[in-house]
Amino acid sequence: MPVLSPVAAQRVEALVVAALAVVVTVAAGYPWWSLPALFLVVDLSMLGYLGGPRLGALCYNLAHSYTLPAALGAVAVAAAGFGDRIDWLGVLAVAWAFHIAVDRALGYGLKTAEGFEHTHLGPIGRSRGGTPR
Repeated sequence: MPVLSPVAAQRVEALVVAALAVVVTVAAGYPWWSLPALFLVVDLSMLGYLGGPRLGALCYNLAHSYTLPAALGAVAVAAAGFGDRIDWLGVLAVAWAFHIAVDRALGYGLKTAEGFEHTHLGPIGRSRGGTPR
């Protein structure tokens, strides 16, 4: 039986997280369109690259780590447990996790200080060795 490489395993894992985000969105009664509507908001973190590759990687990686959306989701769940529903926070947390999962499934990993095209999942774009389109 073939063994998945660590990169392939992370990409499959990301697909599962993205599917889970869709299920949570629907099951929690959030509007389905919240996932595509909020999808590109997370990519505003790429503006950090205007300050150079180190700052860009830091900003991108902060926004593309599951840590912050998980913390937001925990706050939303805790607030709901105390009777204070903060639906917008839950929607944001799930949409943010969905964005990260889709990016990872497509091969867009966390960035290194070498530049935007260098990720923990391997090179992307022109760094991958393909011909530019």
